Amino acid sequence: MIVCCWSIIVFTPALQRPLEHGADIVIHSATKYLDGQGRCVGGAIVGSEALLGEDIFAFLRTAGPTMSPFNAWVFLKGLETLSLRMRAHCDSAQQMAEWLTQQGAVEHVYYPGLEDHPQHALAKSQQTGFGGIVSFEVKGGQAAAWRLIDATKLFSITANLGDAKSTITHPATTTHHRLTDQQRSQSGISAGLVRLSVGHEDLDDLKGDLQLAQVNTLN
Repeated sequence: MIVCCWSIIVFTPALQRPLEHGADIVIHSATKYLDGQGRCVGGAIVGSEALLGEDIFAFLRTAGPTMSPFNAWVFLKGLETLSLRMRAHCDSAQQMAEWLTQQGAVEHVYYPGLEDHPQHALAKSQQTGFGGIVSFEVKGGQAAAWRLIDATKLFSITANLGDAKSTITHPATTTHHRLTDQQRSQSGISAGLVRLSVGHEDLDDLKGDLQLAQVNTLN
């Protein structure tokens, strides 16, 4: 049996190496942190030659879903700063998560770096950092979440993530909108859930942006 690990969103090879934990194939969305600056779209499939050398390589060679030499060069340049960038993402996201737990408009914060996260111990044992994605539920459901998101000025309102620029989105109506209400509930995607991808802006500026947005949600 082949175990596929979608190391797409939070980890990157700078934080977790699934092959060392028994995965056979790892699929990276290089568009996210591997590039890290929103310059190129691409991906990578990593595994043994026995698994990738025939079927997958033959498909790529025949069907042509491969990136251009320039895009490949950009991704290689991104790898040169990946470890430094991921450390910065993790540090800012940890501080952001801890700050959000103290905000009155927030019901719950989801971040594996917080000790009350159900997978905190597992993440700590497998990873060298907890990533740059923070999710939290706001009081007031979807209407309050939308008002908060619309009131931000520094965050880019987009479903993309892993960029140098911080982004904010409402998963229930963007990334997970095609799921049924039951499927979203089973996945923990509530109407009041907001997702942040914490970038490299000044953290106090980002906190101030969210704090102002929280005030606006109460008006």
